[in-house]
Amino acid sequence: MGEPHIRHRRDDDLKACVQALATVHEADRYPAEWPADPGGWLTPDRMLDAWVAVEGADVLGHVALTRTDDALAADAGLAQDELASVARLFATASARRRGVARALLATATTAAAAEGLRLVLEVEDGGGAAIALYERAGWRHAGTRAGDWTTADGRTALLHTYVAPAGGDA
Repeated sequence: MGEPHIRHRRDDDLKACVQALATVHEADRYPAEWPADPGGWLTPDRMLDAWVAVEGADVLGHVALTRTDDALAADAGLAQDELASVARLFATASARRRGVARALLATATTAAAAEGLRLVLEVEDGGGAAIALYERAGWRHAGTRAGDWTTADGRTALLHTYVAPAGGDA
């Protein structure tokens, strides 16, 4: 098993993306609550682009870029029009430790940098592996705040804001 193939997400990928997300939800409770419309959840409002990691017909992972909202820009300490947000990043359990999430994050970072944008994201405190990934890639912790939702274990979400390194390196 080599490096995953990363490409733009196509409309006909959505069913396989939902199936992959279901395995992530089962294993990791991400998202914390299964959405009524998982395809819509994978296509958030203000989405700029999305990519998938594939191996043959199997979707191994997913990432989307969205416009950044005011609150996240404020947390990052940067102007909203200078930013894009990482959203819906996941790798299936069978694809873990193969560099899938790292490759998806690098793809999104490169795409944002090509548009003159810097990436920002939120990660819930329980996402230790994700936090480690961002920190290994040189992302800077910019703040922490309580979320407006409850985690699978019943606590109020604690959201950490991370900002990508300047210059598009991730």
